[in-house]
Amino acid sequence: MNKKKSVPDSEQYGIFGEFQHWEGDPAEDWIGPFFFRMEEESPITAFRIRSEHCNAHGTLHGGIMMAFADYTLCLGANRGSNEQSVVTVTCNNEFVAPAADGELVEGRGDVIKRGRSLVFLRSTLSVGKRVILVSSGVVKLIKP
Repeated sequence: MNKKKSVPDSEQYGIFGEFQHWEGDPAEDWIGPFFFRMEEESPITAFRIRSEHCNAHGTLHGGIMMAFADYTLCLGANRGSNEQSVVTVTCNNEFVAPAADGELVEGRGDVIKRGRSLVFLRSTLSVGKRVILVSSGVVKLIKP
């Protein structure tokens, strides 16, 4: 018997607006779920912190932050399209501030340079106006 996969609804997680779910990576759904919308070629990403995202100190686990930054970078590289597969080459992260259970984390990805097969990007994760992580990375475009 085939079970239809349930697509997460952003409003169910307190994320309102034009956010959508990118269906392409089960690990991101298991960690998140994460949501996005595009502003021209820049992704705006979002997820709501839940207790299972937190470390022993009760703050957002660094590994979750890094996975979300990677998600943001990859959406910038593939322009939010399921038509373009990508893989992370590098992802450098700087932890700036903690975030707590219940807070809404938003990310913004910006392309620095787009080549034929490599895209250089940076992203910033924030809770409101408080920056919690900055990252830079290189993402490879996979030929179909």
